Amino acid sequence: MRRQTLADLEAFAVVAEEGSFTRAAARLAVSTSALSHTIRKLETRIGLRLLTRTTRRVATTEAGERLLDTLRPAIDTIERQLAELSDLRDRPSGTIRITASDHSARTLLWPVIDRFLADYPDINVEINAESGLTDIVAERYDAGVRLGEQLAKDMIAVRIGPPLRMVAVAAPAYLAAHGRPETPHDLTRHKCINLRMWSSGGLYSWEFEKDGQAVNVRVEGQLILNRGPLILDAARAGHGIAFLMEDYVTEAISGGVLEYVLDDWCPPFDGYHLYYPSRRQPTPAFSLLVEALRYRAA
Repeated sequence: MRRQTLADLEAFAVVAEEGSFTRAAARLAVSTSALSHTIRKLETRIGLRLLTRTTRRVATTEAGERLLDTLRPAIDTIERQLAELSDLRDRPSGTIRITASDHSARTLLWPVIDRFLADYPDINVEINAESGLTDIVAERYDAGVRLGEQLAKDMIAVRIGPPLRMVAVAAPAYLAAHGRPETPHDLTRHKCINLRMWSSGGLYSWEFEKDGQAVNVRVEGQLILNRGPLILDAARAGHGIAFLMEDYVTEAISGGVLEYVLDDWCPPFDGYHLYYPSRRQPTPAFSLLVEALRYRAA
């Protein structure tokens, strides 16, 4: 294969990943017109249309997607081998891309990475905080963070945090005025602060369990919010019962600003794991970060 063909294939892969000639050209440090000409030459040489172009987006055709599926592992292998050359240097280097929820990024990733960057100044870290479940292979992330129960079977998973608990809480003034629910079903008679899910757009169904009995409750109230801190503020202000990760409310509970509700219906569950494809050989930089994040019970 000619050397120029390899360069053209790399250019095609970047355009396909970015979904834009403009962004791909900036990434490759070439002009948009030159990049468009390169792709047209490649399509002519292959004899197939690889990309469809609209005014808003560039997408792969069926032939383009099949070619991209072949190129991705090869490009990953080359990038990994280049990164592994850092073993020959005094300090490991490279860029690590991670997708994680806002909660896990704030409570687990950042405290570790804050210290990690000082120890390894040649390693760069990118964190994309989002609530949806991302395909880390297609989006070219090195790893993702999910709850243990959400992990795919073909992934290597490393536990990076303790068990978690969702808890129902309310302000003392609200409970004094409206009473305290005794079972999850009693929540249907209370004002509750709903959570709008970023990924699906639907409302979160509150999940409870006691003595092996699982109960999901659809709650109602005047407020629908999509961020934990906002829900916490609303609960502190007495607007109803909230359902949050326990670490959000610890300070408010200890200060008497909020009280637990249905505490015996809120058992712990498996916490966050870092996950990455089993077929991917970790770089030295990535292995160092995994060990720094690995959860070690006190």
